[in-house]
Amino acid sequence: MYCFTCGDERVFEQPPCEDGHGEECPERACVDCGSAVLVGLPPAVTAPALRRARETAPARGRSRARAATARAVA
Repeated sequence: MYCFTCGDERVFEQPPCEDGHGEECPERACVDCGSAVLVGLPPAVTAPALRRARETAPARGRSRARAATARAVA
C-alpha cells in the first residue's frame, strides 16, 4: 500500500486491536514509520450502515423511476 508519510509503497501490518475488532479490525500500520490507515469501515460502523441501506432500498416490484424521484425530493 502507499504510505503518505513515507511517500512511497510500503508494507503494512495489522497491529493488535485495542478496540476489540479482532481480525475484522480495519487498521493497518506502516512497518517503516508506523503511520496508521483504515482499510474499509470499522465493523461497528459497517453493520448499521448495511442495515440502513437494506431498509431504504426500494421494495421489489416498485419502479426505479419512482425510487429515484423519491430520493431526489428528499
